[in-house]
Amino acid sequence: MPGRRWDDPWQRYPASVPMPVEGGLTTSRQRGAMAATWWSRRFVEVLESYGLGARMQRGRRYARTGQVLSLDVRTATIASQVQGSRRTPYLITVSLPEPTPLQWTAIDTAMKSKVGFVARLLAGEVPADLEDVFRVAGASLFPPTWKELRAHCNCPDWENPCKHIAAVLYIFADQLDANPWLLLAWRGRTREQILEALRGSAGDDADEAADEVAPWWPFAATMTQWADLPPSTRDVQPADPDHPDAVLDGLDALDVTVAGAPFGELVRRAYDLLATSDGNEPR
Repeated sequence: MPGRRWDDPWQRYPASVPMPVEGGLTTSRQRGAMAATWWSRRFVEVLESYGLGARMQRGRRYARTGQVLSLDVRTATIASQVQGSRRTPYLITVSLPEPTPLQWTAIDTAMKSKVGFVARLLAGEVPADLEDVFRVAGASLFPPTWKELRAHCNCPDWENPCKHIAAVLYIFADQLDANPWLLLAWRGRTREQILEALRGSAGDDADEAADEVAPWWPFAATMTQWADLPPSTRDVQPADPDHPDAVLDGLDALDVTVAGAPFGELVRRAYDLLATSDGNEPR
């Protein structure tokens, strides 16, 4: 029986050994759990709940050793290249059905009704109830079953997912730690589209307010939602001019942190900033 032709560049490495790569993408966590934040951990949990076994394990090894060459998150699709045992990298795409326009309307309305939602997103956090917002709208933030995904790899492996697809999904989960907007992009909306929908009718005023209190931009971002709050929430008596932040004393405390600081503290700082300014230069 003829042996393997080691001079053939397409068969230079055994099928189980990928060709070495320089400059590939690797996961930031080389041991233990594959993700750090709740949203990327949740994504990994969903992946591993599919019961795909050894294929996911092999994918983790590929993700940690840099076999993924590129990762491009487009509208509802992840596109990637992965180096396997052949010279030419494999091409991978993983897509999800986008929420319908009606579902996006319900999602936008729910997000606008939640104080601090925009601020958290701008601070690089995924609000814990975003998954519930999608569910109530009849959509899913994370694919509940593998059948929801449309995954393709041009490798000769007949299994789906193959280890190359699994590696791409683990790299995606790792990048979600630093950039949660990728999750919403994969669901079909860019960062700009999400923020534009959340601005609504208060967009111009909110943009001007954000410029005025730039040092406290997380607070300014939440002003985009003020016009959408229930009347009972907006009906607050004017505060003493000498103590403009006194209005906050009549409101329930919000269990919200933005960029590591309590939301209430950021608001009080913004009041102090506005109280010491005549609209142009600090006094």
